[in-house]
Amino acid sequence: MQKIHFRRGARSRLPAALRPLSLALAALPFCPAALAQPAGAPAATLAPVVVTGNPLGEPALATPSTVLEGADLDLRRGDTLGATLNGLPGVAATSYGPMVGRPIIRGMDGDRIRLLNNGVGALDASSLSYDHQVPTDPQAADRVEILRGPAALLYGGNAIGGVVNTIDNRIPTEPIQGVQGQIQGEYGGANTSRSGSARVEGGDGTFAVHADVFGRETSELRIPGDARSARARAADPDAASPHGRLPNSDGRDSGGALGMGWTSDRGYAGVSVSGYDSDYGSVAEPDVRIRLRQQRVNAATELRDLDGIFTRVRLSAGYTDYQHKEIEDGETGTIFKNRGYEARLEAQHAELGPVRGVIGLQGGQSRFSALGDEALVPTVDTDSLALFDVETWQVDPRWSLSAGARLEHTRLSPSAGGNARFQDSAGRTFNAASISLGTVYQLDPVWSLAANAAYTERAPTFYELYANGPHEATGQYLVGSQDLSKERAWSGDLGLRWARGADKGGVSVFYSHFANYLAELNTGRLRNDDGDVVGADSDDALPEAVYRGVPADFYGVEAESSTRVYAAGGHTLDLKLAGDYTHARNADTGEPLPRIAPLRLSAGLDWGQGPWSAGVSVTRAFAQHRHPDEDDSTPAYYSLDAHAGYRFKAGATRWEAYVRGVNLTNQDIRYATSVLRDVAPEGGRGVLVGLKGSF
Repeated sequence: MQKIHFRRGARSRLPAALRPLSLALAALPFCPAALAQPAGAPAATLAPVVVTGNPLGEPALATPSTVLEGADLDLRRGDTLGATLNGLPGVAATSYGPMVGRPIIRGMDGDRIRLLNNGVGALDASSLSYDHQVPTDPQAADRVEILRGPAALLYGGNAIGGVVNTIDNRIPTEPIQGVQGQIQGEYGGANTSRSGSARVEGGDGTFAVHADVFGRETSELRIPGDARSARARAADPDAASPHGRLPNSDGRDSGGALGMGWTSDRGYAGVSVSGYDSDYGSVAEPDVRIRLRQQRVNAATELRDLDGIFTRVRLSAGYTDYQHKEIEDGETGTIFKNRGYEARLEAQHAELGPVRGVIGLQGGQSRFSALGDEALVPTVDTDSLALFDVETWQVDPRWSLSAGARLEHTRLSPSAGGNARFQDSAGRTFNAASISLGTVYQLDPVWSLAANAAYTERAPTFYELYANGPHEATGQYLVGSQDLSKERAWSGDLGLRWARGADKGGVSVFYSHFANYLAELNTGRLRNDDGDVVGADSDDALPEAVYRGVPADFYGVEAESSTRVYAAGGHTLDLKLAGDYTHARNADTGEPLPRIAPLRLSAGLDWGQGPWSAGVSVTRAFAQHRHPDEDDSTPAYYSLDAHAGYRFKAGATRWEAYVRGVNLTNQDIRYATSVLRDVAPEGGRGVLVGLKGSF
């Protein structure tokens, strides 16, 4: 169990472990291939990767962003969205067993990370608690975009940490001629995952239809040794400690979608209907299962090459009906529901000399309710409306400036629904403003420098305001504060990036100061399930945690590079290096914030020759000793991973067979970002085989 508790004391210093990261980062810009450019010769640059999450579609090189698609995404796909992205520079994940994982970006999680599907928010309950699943299966994704830092503010204060945009083709946006599709199956891993997916699309060049299905079933997770850490066993030697497998960690999910679209050279319009179902165990409660259902209806349209003041208009909207039940010993204890919609309109205006820009309007409404034994919050209606604008000025061919602003109105209306704990809940209204400035300077055809700064405001969420109830999954009695003010943050990042042929990379430093960081603070009191203050000898005593605002600082560095070190006879060999570090603290006391990933460094080699590919990588995560007093340190670990693949063609179908090995040395891995790190380690050695076909 993790609690946030701040104590006055000496300000902490950066760990000595940061020194090897400094050396690694210093070495990255001096990769020989990145600098090997004959005098006077033009640089052979890669085609820019366009980030669709950016309203102007600017290349990824201009903003702190990561794009995963194609083979890169295939090699990273995990059972959850968090597991798929974990390990990317600046990105970690929560962990509550193998079926639950939400992305963490630059040390920030929960409602500071905005999860989107095709640019529109999807409603769920994943930010409320660490045991709640993100209802997005990576099998259904064609592409995942991650926007970090100030560049993400146009999606609201809830994106101060970043944006994760999952993109699929359920609404066809480009003409499809004939029939095409894809099938994929995988087996293996530490939880013996059996998964499969199929997709088919057809069209006549104007009208197109899409259909997909997917499913996954997993067994209990194999772990290297005891489920409880050595520290936990020493503290309570009489408590049972499962060995070899993590009880109640199995699960299954399935889903699919139907979509259609009309496409032309000047735009598209379409609609899709999708569903997601899941059943998984809570690894902290051996008799608790969670059954989840989400249904979505999405619509999108875009008109391009228009005459007049606006040259492009795009509208996206989605309606979500989400529900999950927490079932103990076969009986439903609590039902969480979240229903509502979000719509976003973007209009790109005609160029005003060197200035391009997009103005937009975004609105949404949701109703969240929790009914039953763990009714943490009352039923709350949340309405929001926002106006935003982003402008880019191309000063000269090498230098561009950008500015963005967003105004957002949020209204929260609680309803006690007969529950005495919520009788005093009162509605709140917030007006939040955010603004950002950025610049990109192309030093030469290979190197560029990017800088961004932003001021962001975030309205408190319904659970930060109104929570009042026990939550066994995190072992706390949570209490909201109805008088909370907006969370306010000043952020900035500076990045150096390069791209030449097969060589690319970047180094970024970032900093965020929160004047009012909303956190769960342990009060030192204990409450029972009825909310009464009790003593430590009470059977159902839970530590009380209250949401309060404190000043906080986040800063760190992230870097990655890919350098082609050999190319001859059809063989290629790429050296890949990466590292990240985040330092987060209470700005008044200097005490660390909880659940922050430690310094991580990784190195790997990727080889290719014709249809063959293979790679190996090793990741070193250092020990995390910076934590609040009530938390525990996590030990360092290594993870050795490898992969191999072969592509071939049979008739009209292109096939790829592959094998992936994860944690091949069977290390005991416990993430500092996990609230269950002392009782639920990550999986041990796992080998997964897969086959993918496209036609």
